[in-house]
Amino acid sequence: MKEFELKYGCNPNQKPAKIYMHDGSDLPIEILSGRPGYINFLDAFNSWQLVKELKAAIGLPAVTSFKHVSPTSAAVGIPLPEKLKKACFVDDIEGLDDSPLACAYARARGTDRMCSFGDWVALSDVCDVTTAKMLKREVSDGIIAPGYEPEALEILKTKRKGNYNIVRIDPDYVPAVQERKQVFGITFEQGRNNFKIDRELLQNVVTENKDLPETAVRDLIVALITLKYTQSNSVCYAVDGQAIGVGAGQQSRIHCTRLAGSKADTWFLRQADQVLSLPFRSDLGRPDRDNVIDGYINQNEEDVCADGNWQKYFTTQPAPFTKEQQAAYLSSIRGVALGSDAFFPFSDNIERAHRSGVQYIAEPGGSIRDDAVIDCCNQYGIAMAFTGMRLFHH
Repeated sequence: MKEFELKYGCNPNQKPAKIYMHDGSDLPIEILSGRPGYINFLDAFNSWQLVKELKAAIGLPAVTSFKHVSPTSAAVGIPLPEKLKKACFVDDIEGLDDSPLACAYARARGTDRMCSFGDWVALSDVCDVTTAKMLKREVSDGIIAPGYEPEALEILKTKRKGNYNIVRIDPDYVPAVQERKQVFGITFEQGRNNFKIDRELLQNVVTENKDLPETAVRDLIVALITLKYTQSNSVCYAVDGQAIGVGAGQQSRIHCTRLAGSKADTWFLRQADQVLSLPFRSDLGRPDRDNVIDGYINQNEEDVCADGNWQKYFTTQPAPFTKEQQAAYLSSIRGVALGSDAFFPFSDNIERAHRSGVQYIAEPGGSIRDDAVIDCCNQYGIAMAFTGMRLFHH
């Protein structure tokens, strides 16, 4: 296929629209179902790069969930503890522990379920039946993978009345070294960001605490590769082989750190017994439960425990999850890794990261206030590595 005509571009008024290879060669994809759009393909091609690179770096199947050209999460195939299975709504999936790819999907899709609503999914490996069964019941725009087991493909083809977007990509495709795009009719050209992220990047530990265990190295690599394909500025919290909080596209570094930290906190709090035992009505679907859980934890638009509200969601009125209870729960969290796509200009980022259990940090370094940032890390016993490499993505 030389080119593919799109329904429209970013918006319905932007026509005509298509994708094609600049050198006239065949596209490295096959569309097996549906008709992906402009933004779908932006998500697909960015997400595929992420999971391909993550698997190469970690050696485990990788999955990411994308929305509006940034990942909501990314994860590698590590089995889920029982509480996390319940928090991710996958405790009923038979054979989950036997499929590393399905475990990666459960983690990536379950991290930030509100942001993953209507996502684009990328798999590093051939889609298996277990993964397809989980994906079938979630609200999703499409998937890209290097292949699909026959039964898995048939399962996915039943989504959206047969119109679910399913793309197969050639896993051996290597893009040109130079890449181009146009803005305001002006062509930009640059070398692709082929910088390799691996454990060698974490050798320059600049804090008093030099201890980076293998689990921390893994999680920092997950965070950094996630950031490489996240709209900048960006910060990523990671633990247990998955990104648990991504702060994307903020103009201020501290706002990235706060946003990602609040998402990480919510991910931890979803696993609290008080949340896992909420008495939901049986007719309340998963997306609605996600919204209610977020409201229960973050106490935002609506008091879901109030008279006149709780009856819409629960069989009995739950006790509120107070800020004091949440703070006590989060105070025991440790071992979280944090990556940043550019240096931290102020130590307030470290203060905020510490509140979410961060013990390991990787950032480029190079700020005139590096000493203050290092001193703050030393105050909390945090190990921080300077990578020397910025990871802006636009």
